Amino acid sequence: QIQLVESGGGSVQAGDSLSLSCAASGRTGNRYALAWFRQAVGKERKFVARASWTGRTYYEDSIKGRFTISRDRHRMTLQMNSLEPEDTAVYYCAADDRSILSADNRRRTDEYAYWGQGTQVTVSS
Repeated sequence: QIQLVESGGGSVQAGDSLSLSCAASGRTGNRYALAWFRQAVGKERKFVARASWTGRTYYEDSIKGRFTISRDRHRMTLQMNSLEPEDTAVYYCAADDRSILSADNRRRTDEYAYWGQGTQVTVSS
């Protein structure tokens, strides 16, 4: 079991920056990937970014150049710059301990077995 706790959400204005953190604990081992997903009201939960256990990173196209994912073993951050109202959502941290290769680029929610409780990000125009 991997427990995940997110922090750092809040309400900001368009163009502002915000940093989210995710702390993993439990029977983590070292070979697991961490990812961020987000879910806007009335929408499906969607992939945002992923960091493997070797440091490989992947991003959803709409946030490339604005968001940066980083990871230090069991802790992950998402630095979000130039925020837009469309970024408003609940942001979830997720863990994938079933990938064989660090280069795996899993983006579906069913590929992640562990989830945090989510943190709200609201961007006003």
